[in-house]
Amino acid sequence: MTGLPVLTYLQRHVSGELLPADATVLQYPTPISQLLGIEIVAVDERAATVRMAVSTRVHGNQQGTLHGGTIAEVADAAIGTAHSTVIREGESFATIELSLRFLRPVWHTTLAAGAWCEHAGRTVSHYRCEIRDDENRLVAIADSAVMTVRGADADRSAPRHGKEATNAGDHIRG
Repeated sequence: MTGLPVLTYLQRHVSGELLPADATVLQYPTPISQLLGIEIVAVDERAATVRMAVSTRVHGNQQGTLHGGTIAEVADAAIGTAHSTVIREGESFATIELSLRFLRPVWHTTLAAGAWCEHAGRTVSHYRCEIRDDENRLVAIADSAVMTVRGADADRSAPRHGKEATNAGDHIRG
């Protein structure tokens, strides 16, 4: 399925102009975004902002603050959305590096993660992402490398290694 370029599709989604028949080469919304309630609020070529309401009641750690993995997921969602805007038919992508610097604790807020490309390479691109709370305070900064894959490596139609994992842990048990 070709459909719309990813950027056009996402811009229509954000503006509320997406039609039921509109399609693109990638899956939106992503299952993880649906599960966590991450929504795309702005998108441009190689740039995106996503938002997610968080609470220690649902996303907390043992110290009673927001789990850092939640912040990492919001950052990765923004970075992935930004990079997806340049993905075409026959391509896919994967985060190959993600580092975060946590700047302040978080309890209950809506996080906004804004990501942009700092270097666009043919295969590997580098992104920066700022994660802010609902008072616009900087919570964390993420840096990421994203690899674009093409051809057989980008084929989403066939399971890898002969079979698709059906139960949690199947991919490790073989």
